[in-house]
Amino acid sequence: MFGRKRNKDQHRFYLLPGMGSSNRRHHRLLFRWAIVVGIVVSILFATLLYYVNRF
Repeated sequence: MFGRKRNKDQHRFYLLPGMGSSNRRHHRLLFRWAIVVGIVVSILFATLLYYVNRF
């Protein structure tokens, strides 16, 4: 009666392919491995630069 009518479709949403919980878990795992690989590669590169500049 008072105010405007509520839009019931406003709170409806759809999950697109790849937005499920299993896909989020997979992306989290890939992100963790990417961080680990990035750290290892940066340590190797820093070691290489250290030994190159040492001599």
